Amino acid sequence: MDITSIPALQDNYIWVLHNEAGKCVIVDPGEAAPVLAAIDQNGWQPEAILLTHHHHDHVGGVKELRQRYPEIVVYGPAETQDKGASVIVKEGEKVPVLGREFSVIATPGHTLGHICFFSFPYLFSGDTLFSGGCGRLFEGTPTQMYQSFEKLNALPKDTLIYCGHEYTLSNLKFASAILPEDEAISHYYRKVKELRAKNQITLPVSLKKERQINLFLRTHDTVLIDKINTETSLQHPEQIFAWLRAKKDNF
Repeated sequence: MDITSIPALQDNYIWVLHNEAGKCVIVDPGEAAPVLAAIDQNGWQPEAILLTHHHHDHVGGVKELRQRYPEIVVYGPAETQDKGASVIVKEGEKVPVLGREFSVIATPGHTLGHICFFSFPYLFSGDTLFSGGCGRLFEGTPTQMYQSFEKLNALPKDTLIYCGHEYTLSNLKFASAILPEDEAISHYYRKVKELRAKNQITLPVSLKKERQINLFLRTHDTVLIDKINTETSLQHPEQIFAWLRAKKDNF
């Protein structure tokens, strides 16, 4: 199975999984036009759509895609039922596509019903886990998002993360501002700046790498805790997570 990224809107990625037979699955189609163009160009046969949450920049193309391909199955959480989902899925269920089974992982925080899809090594994390960062809390709480991150961090280190936006550069800028002397962050920040200067994609990224450079996955890290405690007095990982999210909101 191969995965192709389709840039959409301002900084979204629509992911398309496709096999040798030409069948494909579309993840979070925020708009239809670039997907339809890629389908026509590559001769793909759409089999299914996977939706992680209800925001328009992830579901805006569903209606048109269903009109073009009436037999397509659209899997999504309950919050996407009025956005075009035809099969509602929840935590622990399996989604069979392209001869694989994707596990559904509930990851509330960005939205209350947000889910991720995982079939090793592929994780479609929507707007929960970004490379170097964490989704904004539009509906959920810091505690919910922290617990969602703990779930994702329990996956194998070789998991490949395919998230919904190209936010890596801004996330690494933030991480570097918090821990300017961290060699792993500094090195990766330089690499990401070089990639983006050439308009190259920074995804997918391994969970192993994220554990090094994503502060939201390092809330147990004593170096990070000590650094934060030069400004405040926090110890519990959930408190560290909430502090980081609030700090990033105003960065």
